[in-house]
Amino acid sequence: MVARTTFIAKFQQSVTPNALRAYFAEFISTFIYVFVAAGSSMSSRKILPDARSDPSSLVVVAMANAFGLTAAVYISDTVSGGHVNPAVTFGKAVGCRIPITTAMFYWISQILGSVMACLLLKITTVDQNIVTHAIAAEMTGFGASIMEGVVTFGLVYTVYAANDPRHGQLGSIGPIAIGLISGANVLAVGPFSGGSMNPAYSFGAAAVGGSFKNQAVYWIGPLFGAAVAGLLYDNVVYPPLESDPPCEGGRV
Repeated sequence: MVARTTFIAKFQQSVTPNALRAYFAEFISTFIYVFVAAGSSMSSRKILPDARSDPSSLVVVAMANAFGLTAAVYISDTVSGGHVNPAVTFGKAVGCRIPITTAMFYWISQILGSVMACLLLKITTVDQNIVTHAIAAEMTGFGASIMEGVVTFGLVYTVYAANDPRHGQLGSIGPIAIGLISGANVLAVGPFSGGSMNPAYSFGAAAVGGSFKNQAVYWIGPLFGAAVAGLLYDNVVYPPLESDPPCEGGRV
């Protein structure tokens, strides 16, 4: 009975006007990020003769990811926390930063934003295909999952640090740090595992692009890496203060 009452209370907390604004903010920010990230991949293949083997295309995509994610996090940070990524939301839920019910609505908003961005790119470019994330021929699905998990760990760990008041008031520097680690991760693993770090982005591109090959890689790896980042940050490196409330499905 107590568990049911707690769940109802958490659900009611997740459908308040402020919560609905947060979901809409996540939809908009994810739409903007995916439109920029997916669009940059399409543009590089349109402009460069052989984008697959031209290193400059990787730099273009990495820069677009960095700039796009920085802006997307910045514009939604004060409303929804600027997750822009189901893996970040999962890491926050595991770390008791948001309730599970709220996290589920965040996921729906992020996935819808990604699908809409990819669909708009597909419709407006007409003859261009949405570039889906793919693993290199020499990579295994397990290896790609580990790689995606590692880079997502770095991303989510940075998100935790950027929003931690114990590091001081970072202000706009926080989103910049998040964007920079995203771009750096794309440069590091893009040619091997795709450098997604974002299940919503991968799902949207696959749904509109028409290929769900190796889709599990872009969910299992990032979600696992995000969970480890949240648990490690909050319980080992920067444990909560005694004054912090206990973890009961969300401190916020």
